[in-house]
Amino acid sequence: MTWQPNSGVDTARARASMIRRARRYFDDHDVLEVSTPALSQTPVTDPNIDAIAALLHDKKIYLHTSPEYMMKRLIAAGFPDIYQVCRVFRNAESGRRHQPEFTMIEWYRLGFDLDSIIEDAICLITTLADSRTLERPKVLSYSDVYKETLSIDPLSTSIATLIDIADADMSLQQSVGDDRDAWLDLVFATRISPCFDDDRLTVVFHYPGSQASLARICPQDATVADRFEIYLGAVELANGFVELTDADEQLSRFERDRDVRSAVGKRDVAIDYELIEALRAGMPECAGVALGLDRLLMIAEGLSDISDVMTFTPGGRRAG
Repeated sequence: MTWQPNSGVDTARARASMIRRARRYFDDHDVLEVSTPALSQTPVTDPNIDAIAALLHDKKIYLHTSPEYMMKRLIAAGFPDIYQVCRVFRNAESGRRHQPEFTMIEWYRLGFDLDSIIEDAICLITTLADSRTLERPKVLSYSDVYKETLSIDPLSTSIATLIDIADADMSLQQSVGDDRDAWLDLVFATRISPCFDDDRLTVVFHYPGSQASLARICPQDATVADRFEIYLGAVELANGFVELTDADEQLSRFERDRDVRSAVGKRDVAIDYELIEALRAGMPECAGVALGLDRLLMIAEGLSDISDVMTFTPGGRRAG
């Protein structure tokens, strides 16, 4: 019957236990739990993320796609290390690893460099996934992943080579066009991450500078960003970086995002100038991570569909 939940009491207990372990971990490391609003006046500019709009007194507002901007404003206002467990919303297709509403754990650590925040994320994920016996994490750079798996350098290889590796037909080529980062993402998703070990965390760091998002450029190598992602098997669990604190550079990136959105036919979005002003006020050096709790719970419970660890999903219970 369609009124029944997707997941049962045992899964609810496993979720509650995982959240308790997260809070215990942060308590043990003196990280303060905070709560920020789920509604905001501006969405993110990221061309790969679309926010869900709502109406408040006939004015359009947005459900947050992550608590990142407001948490950074807290850091700029003098808060210590902070974390949040919250629901976030993205206007994306549903699938075995995606739902438009999901649970995110996001946290920020003051003064952490890339190595420190990666180790912190590994420790938390290992703590949360205590029902899984994991091999020692594999940590390697974005370039080394491509060299090891495909024998190419992603920072210099041509789009033509990426098209060949992706075995892209003409329809796909026309859809992706000459967006080199989009081709890198496609190759990573279809040819690289499926090769990751199912019994260990794989940490990929130093993404291309063109994919910096809100991360700072590496001080030792301007071609890459101090950004990382963590996978368990082919499933992406976490995305983190040493934060960009330069307001002018962040504003330039937001403006470039808007240009990209326009070029691909997506609706324009306003820039969050409150975040820019927080950076101008002097956000301290810090690093942050966003972790998808539902995906980690799905793997820990031995399931392959994210909706199986959610009580209800917008589309209702699947047939069969």
